[in-house]
Amino acid sequence: MTGAVLADAWLLRFLLASAGCLAAGLAVWALTALCRRLPGVALHRSVWLLSQATVVAAFLVILLPHSERLRLVPPIELPEAAASRPAAQDGPAARRAGEGSDAASTGQVQPASWLTRAAQAWLLAYLLGLGYTVFQLLRARRMLNGLAASGSRLPAPIPAASQPAPAAAPIVIEVDAPISPMLFGLRKPRLLLPRHLRSFDAAQQQLIVEHELTHWRRRDLQWMSIGIVLQTLLWFNPFMRLLRSSLSWAQELGCDRDVLRGRPPAQRKAYAAALVAQLRLQHGTPKTALAFGGVCASTLASRIALIREPGRAQGRRARAARLLALAGLACVFAASLAFQPALAWRIAPAASQVPFTCTVIADAASGRQLAREGHCDERVTPASTFNIPVALMGYDSGILQHEHAPLMPFKTGYPAYVPSWRADTDPSGWLHNSVLWYAQQVTATLGAARFQHYVQRFGYGNQDLSGDPGKDNGLSLAWVGSSLRISPLEQVAFLRKVANRELPLSAHAYAMTARIMPQQTLANGWQVTGKTGTASALLPDGSEDGTRQYGWYVGWATKGQRTVVFARLAMDAKQEGAMGGPRSREALLRELPARLDAF
Repeated sequence: MTGAVLADAWLLRFLLASAGCLAAGLAVWALTALCRRLPGVALHRSVWLLSQATVVAAFLVILLPHSERLRLVPPIELPEAAASRPAAQDGPAARRAGEGSDAASTGQVQPASWLTRAAQAWLLAYLLGLGYTVFQLLRARRMLNGLAASGSRLPAPIPAASQPAPAAAPIVIEVDAPISPMLFGLRKPRLLLPRHLRSFDAAQQQLIVEHELTHWRRRDLQWMSIGIVLQTLLWFNPFMRLLRSSLSWAQELGCDRDVLRGRPPAQRKAYAAALVAQLRLQHGTPKTALAFGGVCASTLASRIALIREPGRAQGRRARAARLLALAGLACVFAASLAFQPALAWRIAPAASQVPFTCTVIADAASGRQLAREGHCDERVTPASTFNIPVALMGYDSGILQHEHAPLMPFKTGYPAYVPSWRADTDPSGWLHNSVLWYAQQVTATLGAARFQHYVQRFGYGNQDLSGDPGKDNGLSLAWVGSSLRISPLEQVAFLRKVANRELPLSAHAYAMTARIMPQQTLANGWQVTGKTGTASALLPDGSEDGTRQYGWYVGWATKGQRTVVFARLAMDAKQEGAMGGPRSREALLRELPARLDAF
């Protein structure tokens, strides 16, 4: 793919990821709002930091390549998008008659220009907002450094009798400013104490200083910094700000609890009085610091309640409540994988883009990959290789009997792009000549419900039999440059199930499908059974792209008790007199004897 195509694909993913993280943020905030009522949840910083991490993970997972394979909901359809779609056949121009060019394709889709412009505008807005948020953080840090530089250093505080002496206590600085006592600085922690703190009695001063030292012992600066980084990354998500505020709230409550644990009521009362007095004196607290009067006055009631009863949220019920909250967060993240937003197109190697090849060979018994070369994980139309699963369905359901029955007559109106298709055809002739109308008669007899059921049981590709949007042709054309797509790796996984007879099918279905498939014996004694498939691209105006063509060759090779399965896919220049499928077959067969001998 070209750089422009990759850039557009990333921009659209980024736009969807932003929308997805907003939905995840709403879900997380709703969950935590419910869990906040449970005992012990609000006090624990891990719940709030993991809540932020869940929203960020939902954002990042949508950006991952191929993450849409985890999605359970259908994509957002964009019918106004222009498409270039491959026509699947083993003969020229097999998908032109009666078919338009506005359906989903395995080739490159140019998204609607308005959406591309919206994605570009959003990226610019995101970067500007990110820059502004970082600037605000740096300004807050500069303000704190300025306060520290203007103050005077005090002796290190003496810890309470119940606390061990710190090995390297923060530097204590007294400043003449109406601030709250606050701790800041990851690498060089400093404790700022306002001069008005001298008006508090000695017991209150000791408890306030102990509060800040408890932040330091608990490594709350590190927790706060992680929360700030996550909030900065998703600065546009209001729920990240709410969750980060709740993290700060939990840190303050946790420090209050630890400082007051085991203290008599008189000291708790003095502590509460100091908190109220400090809130009246201080100005706003930078969010890059941990302050005794931090968070905001709206949390004062909760802090006073905890000060009065510091141990009320402990015990088995509190632990169970936290586990419940964490399990809820895991469910939200799982839901963000299953219900992530996605658009109707995929950015895949296009008929008009850079050529590529893929070769995958695997041991049928163990599944061990013996060879994997090239671009092998992109889904494209299966084209005529889909005749293998159709044959299995036909024999298993009884629609097909043996290699020469039923003999179906050719009728006017059937696809007849290749001369060999204009004749009465039996199963053997169908597989050898890739007769499209014969496969369509089998799927029509199966009916949509049974057809879909078989494809789902096979686990075949993306299992999408919807066909072209608005045309209700999935039963006859889903595998022909339309909705059904499969990657070379998935072809090999499916063929392993066939070779090992792991699909819920009759033995007759396996035996007859293998009998009607093209076979040949290599010079080294390996018997190769395989099927080709060709897909030519259509331009947005419906005309055929005469420059590029997909070519499939898939199947298995057997010698003695050993079986390997293979898939080769190539997208290269179209050639007169040589279709993509046969070209892939000849290329692989030239390499296969030496590869098999090496295995």
